[in-house]
Amino acid sequence: MKRYEQLAEDITGMITAGILRPGDRVPSVRQLHESRGLSASTVFQAYYLLESRGLITSKPRSGYYVKARLDRLPPEPDISQPDGDSTPVDVSELVFEVLDTLKAPDIVPLGSAFPSPLLFPLKKLSLSLSSSMRNLDPWHTVADLPPGNASLRRQIALRYLIDGVHIPTDEIVVTNGALEALNLCLQAVTRPGDTVVLESPTFYAALQALERLGLKAVEVSTHPRDGIDLSALAEVLAKHQPKACWLMTNFQNPLGSAMPAEKKRALVELLAQHEVPLIEDDVYGELYLGAKRPAPSKSFDKQGTVMHCSSFSKCLAPGYRVGWVAAGRFARDVERLKLMTTLSAAVPSQLALADYLSHGGYDKHLRQLRQALSVQQNLMMQALTKHFPAGTRFTQPEGGYFLWVVLPPGIDALMLHRVALHQGISIAPGPIFSAKREFNNCIRLNYGHPWDQRVEQAIETLGQIARSLMQR
Repeated sequence: MKRYEQLAEDITGMITAGILRPGDRVPSVRQLHESRGLSASTVFQAYYLLESRGLITSKPRSGYYVKARLDRLPPEPDISQPDGDSTPVDVSELVFEVLDTLKAPDIVPLGSAFPSPLLFPLKKLSLSLSSSMRNLDPWHTVADLPPGNASLRRQIALRYLIDGVHIPTDEIVVTNGALEALNLCLQAVTRPGDTVVLESPTFYAALQALERLGLKAVEVSTHPRDGIDLSALAEVLAKHQPKACWLMTNFQNPLGSAMPAEKKRALVELLAQHEVPLIEDDVYGELYLGAKRPAPSKSFDKQGTVMHCSSFSKCLAPGYRVGWVAAGRFARDVERLKLMTTLSAAVPSQLALADYLSHGGYDKHLRQLRQALSVQQNLMMQALTKHFPAGTRFTQPEGGYFLWVVLPPGIDALMLHRVALHQGISIAPGPIFSAKREFNNCIRLNYGHPWDQRVEQAIETLGQIARSLMQR
């Protein structure tokens, strides 16, 4: 163990043993420096780790305190059980109906796919944008065509290297957000009529991408804790001979599931045996609530068949629309498709992010963001336990900012969505996450917005509506 991890374990033991009780102040940085000879940074690392575990909380200008224990949480949802058949996709109208309700500023955005923009260093980013544009070399408008700005791609490659993954910069293609990267990867390896493997439930934008390209979906059983069922996947690979898998291995949307490292290794090996490329959607990887960032499946890729897609939209710069793909053996194909479709990601956004990343501060921002999400997740789980009907179950993810909520039988998620909307509350109903519009009694809730009385009241109102729907 590192010194900060040992300190975190010691304090965890004191909390478990009842020596430190809810509401007690934990030792200050000065006390631990004097008694143990630890540096301030070591103590803060330990306290960040304890915060991410939901054991302590900080109070401004006061210190750190043991957090009140959560009420007993209900069991998590069971693994999904799709039928394993392929199907054409036709979900866009339903998805658009739901998404159109999320734009009004007076709506409580529990159905949003985005965290609050208030959680991001937008002022610092604007300084980087101003500085980079003042010093703009006119040739950047040509030089930063795909695969993208060289400085930015070096910074992205460095982020991989920090996590122990060596990615050559010429494998990285900068895109207009991760969604474009994912779509380009899909186009690079499929043709209309092909079959693509998805999780069940899955991100609705993946369904829309398949629908647009005339592809069939086959959904595979997925556990809310550790991701896709590899035995079920092996059967699908043998039966349907899909041309690609589009999976979220870290903090999947909407479940929040995260595959353990060894399961990712087994996934990559299984797909390599069948020569099926993996399109890895990893936009939430930096939003882990544990001690370290979970490795992407890309780290186990020996044949260049894993296309790792991510972006800065969910963790640093919403609205800048800068994503990328480390596309392995498909990098040239993706680069050409990028040139043929949208030509280039915006040069000012690329330059601004390259400048910001090169000056440091990103990891500090990420620590603060993860702390905020940890607190907000804790509060939402408490509110659901308190206000929702008996029999409600929800996931307890270790990252991201979504909870998947399974309501008691008889509650229609689409009806709940429509009634809640009249009360000024948005949710994401389960059927938009399935090619066959399943999960009729499930909803996805976003805890990525600062917790306040308005959000607390919205959860209470949702619980009341759910109870009323049970009685119909």
